[in-house]
Amino acid sequence: MLKTIAVSNEKGGVAKTTTTLSLGAALVELGNRVLLIDLDAQANLTLALGFEPGENENTSSSVMLDNVALLDARKKTDVEKLDLIPSSSRIEISEQFLPVRTGYTTILQKAIQTGNLPYDYIILDCPPALGAITKNALAASDLLLIPTQAEYFSAYALRNMMSLIRNIREQDNPNLAYRILVTMLDRRNRTHRNIHEQLRSTFGEGVFNTVIEMDTKLRESPIAGLPITHYKPGARGSTQYRVLAQELMEYAKETEDRQAA
Repeated sequence: MLKTIAVSNEKGGVAKTTTTLSLGAALVELGNRVLLIDLDAQANLTLALGFEPGENENTSSSVMLDNVALLDARKKTDVEKLDLIPSSSRIEISEQFLPVRTGYTTILQKAIQTGNLPYDYIILDCPPALGAITKNALAASDLLLIPTQAEYFSAYALRNMMSLIRNIREQDNPNLAYRILVTMLDRRNRTHRNIHEQLRSTFGEGVFNTVIEMDTKLRESPIAGLPITHYKPGARGSTQYRVLAQELMEYAKETEDRQAA
């Protein structure tokens, strides 16, 4: 059963792209076929997989604005079974032009549902904003994964995310679930530990058990054009994203079993 996951937080710098790339690669290691979709005008995911944003004829904006089929926009990466739909600065135009269309929040949802896609997971790397693109991503997703630093401003940004989740559930996607992923955690930092505990007490099962700790190798891997699991397979970041992939697959299985019951 195809699972679509949006990786989003209004706050920038919380490891959204790192999580999209590393989780996707870890899911591939576990035998899945994965499609990554870069929806951010900065195109960091596209760059991290070794593609120049301006050199691709079809990108995620082609899907959103020109009704290009997802499979016509995909690129094979150097990681087997991990494909990418790249982004470019043109996707910023989508924020302006999409809202004038009827039913604009479900364009991506329809593209995925009608795409006959040969994947087990689709992971959407969203921009650090809650506009038309992010609304499309959430309307199309089974799960919203919210990377969150254990810091005040990052945790505070969750308020707006929760409000958007309610709106998307009411209008386009009643089954949208969410999970918070604590990233860039420094266990030596008392503030980090306290906010991590507060997030767990506030959101309970809405927080992944897995946490992603600080690891300089996670910053180096995009320069090499590879996910952390391929760049430094033995790094702490690689191990933690593999554990996250396993936790995610267990969650997907439980959800599937519950829906079938």
